[in-house]
Formats: sequence, C-alpha cells, structure tokens
Amino acid sequence: MANAASGMAVEDKCKLKFLELKAKRNYRFIIFRIDGQQVVVEKLGSPAENYDDFTNALPPNECRYAVYDFDFTTTENIQKSKIFFIAWSPDSSRVRMKMVYASSKDRFKRELDGIQVELQATDPSEMSLDIIISRAL
Repeated sequence: MANAASGMAVEDKCKLKFLELKAKRNYRFIIFRIDGQQVVVEKLGSPAENYDDFTNALPPNECRYAVYDFDFTTTENIQKSKIFFIAWSPDSSRVRMKMVYASSKDRFKRELDGIQVELQATDPSEMSLDIIISRAL
C-alpha cells in the first residue's frame, strides 16, 4: 500500500522479518533501505552480532532505517530488551535522499508494531552505545 503523502510502499518482508525479530528473536537487527518506491530489507543481523556490527553495517553516506533489539540489565539487575527504531540520515548523504527518508519515516514506523524507542542520528556519535543505554533505561 502506497502512502498518498510520500508514495512509499512497504515490502511485506519488512513486516515479516520485524515480527520474527520481535517475537522469535531470530535477528539482532534489521537494516531497511528505500528502493525505488518501496522500503525493502537490506540486511539481517544474526542474534550473535553486537552493536558494533550493527553500526558498521550502516553506510556512511546514505540514509537507512533500522531496528535494533537491545538487551540490557537494569539497575535492579533485571534482564530486559527494548526494540529501537533508528532513522540514520548522515549529514553527507544527498539532500533528496534525506527528504525522501524523512517524509516516509512515520508511515514506515507505523507498519512496525512494537517499536519502543525512536532515535534519529546524523552521525555515529548521535547513536553511540552510551546513548542507546541511556534511552533504554
């Protein structure tokens, strides 16, 4: 289904893989890209991969959407997990690309039921592990 505002469709595989991440924990992260007029899955991170593997998989000069399943321990020593939605829009990416990703973000995010924390980043420092931890707690 295309959104009238952005004209962007979401490939069914995006929702399916997100459900697998959320319910079955088959993946640590999923990176999505806009291909033509639809959002598609670009990369699936295995459960063994960590946050560095995730950040290294994001292209330095192109926008992406991503979800990351972050495991952490609370100050009460309780194991928890939160699903982050990250809108990656590096300053060095093309203006048109940034505009397309920005205008399609909310519509795409609504397709992924279960996002707990949203983060927007224009450079790696804005999505450092310290920031992820502080937003999770």
